[in-house]
Amino acid sequence: MAEISPRFWSIFTEVYEALPRQGPGNRASAAAALERCSGLPAAPLVVDIGCGSGGQTLYLASLTAGRIVAFDLHAPGVARLQSAVTAAGLGRRVHPLIASMAGPGLRAESFDLVWSEGALYQIGLDRALRVCREMLRPGGWLVFTDAVWRTDTPLPEVKAMFDDDYPAMGRVPDVLAAVERAGFILAGHFTLPDEAWWEDFYTPMEQRIEALRPQYAGDAEALAILDQLAGEPEMHRRHGSQYAYEFVIARRPAAD
Repeated sequence: MAEISPRFWSIFTEVYEALPRQGPGNRASAAAALERCSGLPAAPLVVDIGCGSGGQTLYLASLTAGRIVAFDLHAPGVARLQSAVTAAGLGRRVHPLIASMAGPGLRAESFDLVWSEGALYQIGLDRALRVCREMLRPGGWLVFTDAVWRTDTPLPEVKAMFDDDYPAMGRVPDVLAAVERAGFILAGHFTLPDEAWWEDFYTPMEQRIEALRPQYAGDAEALAILDQLAGEPEMHRRHGSQYAYEFVIARRPAAD
């Protein structure tokens, strides 16, 4: 893969950090996944891994009555979540942290629910699932989303888009096999609907890109980067049937 310029990352950040969330998902899908976690305490202790700026963290705060620890390694995103938590008066319930998924430093077997949307792949799914299992109390629930192929023969330009970020991406059976290898009991899974890509992610992204174009008028390099970023939602518009995000719901055995 060609080296990405600092200018690209600067404009990428300018686009993505303004979005309600940094990946596909919506409140309705989160609620549907949460409904499958039977027997959760009335006020569960939750950890949101790879929270970004916390779009799904705020969903969880509205869907549960417990405390949420939300962490990410990207400090500006965590700061943005902290501002939203303060503004919403959620400071006693939601606790944003800067921490690494590979070693977050949280107490083992302490959480009733481990949640992660579109983040576990960053350290490899098998490794991430082991981290999740260590955090969960026996009988606790794991809920996460992961990108998956819906075809064995994706178009070259589609495959190239994912190969840049997730070369190990598999199909749904591959994800479910990893869940079982990690010692979880699968409780269910479902594919994110297409609106979950657009409502809080691609539509705001396209609006943000267009809003930035006048700022960079006459700056050919910046406009080319904005065009490159705009290619992602356009790729989904044309070829979204070739890939998806899968919500997976699993449980750590109560005795193991």
